[in-house]
Amino acid sequence: MAQTAISRRALNRALLARQMLLQRVEDPVEEVVGRLVAMQAQEPRPPFIGLWSRIAGFDRAEAIRLLHERRLVRASTLRGTLHLMTAADYAAFNATVQQGPEGARAILKDRMDGLDIPAVIARARELFAERPQTFTEIRTGLAKAFPNVQDDRAMGFTARMSLPLAAVPDDTPWGFRADPIFTNADTWLGKELNAQADIRGLLLRYLAAFGPATAGDFQAWSALKGGKEAMESLRPELVSLRDDRKRELFDLPDAPRPSEDVPAPVRYIADYDNLILSHVDRTRIVADEHRPRIVSKNLRVAATFLVDGFVAGTWQTTAKKKAATLTLSPFVDLGKRTLEELEDEGLRLLRFLEPGASEYSVQ
Repeated sequence: MAQTAISRRALNRALLARQMLLQRVEDPVEEVVGRLVAMQAQEPRPPFIGLWSRIAGFDRAEAIRLLHERRLVRASTLRGTLHLMTAADYAAFNATVQQGPEGARAILKDRMDGLDIPAVIARARELFAERPQTFTEIRTGLAKAFPNVQDDRAMGFTARMSLPLAAVPDDTPWGFRADPIFTNADTWLGKELNAQADIRGLLLRYLAAFGPATAGDFQAWSALKGGKEAMESLRPELVSLRDDRKRELFDLPDAPRPSEDVPAPVRYIADYDNLILSHVDRTRIVADEHRPRIVSKNLRVAATFLVDGFVAGTWQTTAKKKAATLTLSPFVDLGKRTLEELEDEGLRLLRFLEPGASEYSVQ
């Protein structure tokens, strides 16, 4: 297979094009979520920011409506973490990404010793079938069912990692309360979940959203083993590229790979956005020296902003009474024109996040 060289800036522009960050799209919300495969949703608000950054005129009410119509779903998927997906993709790929008891043991280790794992999982499913409930409630129910087990959190986490569960949306501004209610996903969606793993299909979707990439990149995004074998089996269908570090990357033949000279506008990226987390070598989007300022020791991933396509700092918002403020913490010197662009875009973001405020400022 002939290989084509691709620079870091070209990888950056390819990623931004697929992530709809070079230019906002006017496509339906459900289609955009599908193109991203899965949007990190550990907290309720970030995926809405992610959609705002990618869709022209995005209306949060549209996404909330799709959640209530069960066409979008917030559920534990990639890396055992809550993500926003289309209902169709969740049903298709849940069996591929479900971590199961092995995923729970990787975290809990010997805390799972002595657990009757099949019985715990079965009872948890029964509890969720009785009524949607929080994991605090599930742990209480499991403690009653297994009174000799002292670690109810281990039982709850095992159930979370082993059962296909969907968060039930409510009428709060971002669709879910801080401690969401869960139920069995197949019942909630009213459809049978695919029982067969499809790592090749998921890999192709990953490349469409995050490529060009290595098998290791796919594993970083999905936490799945077998990516190298799946990539090799797809080699005849893919193009091979060589990056600045002489690594072989693969891509879909017809996927967008814009010139590295294509302009990239300033963009605000939500906390936990998979844009930041989905490659082993993240220098296509963030310099190595900046990564410690983005990911904290307790694994919180800060909201960031892009300048010329690359992470140039972090941001956060505060709202007091009727005044909403967006505060930027740059990693690099920003010129006057860039600051003006960040302020203009930041004020639009603030009006989206805090529509009830009457004063807006960017600092």
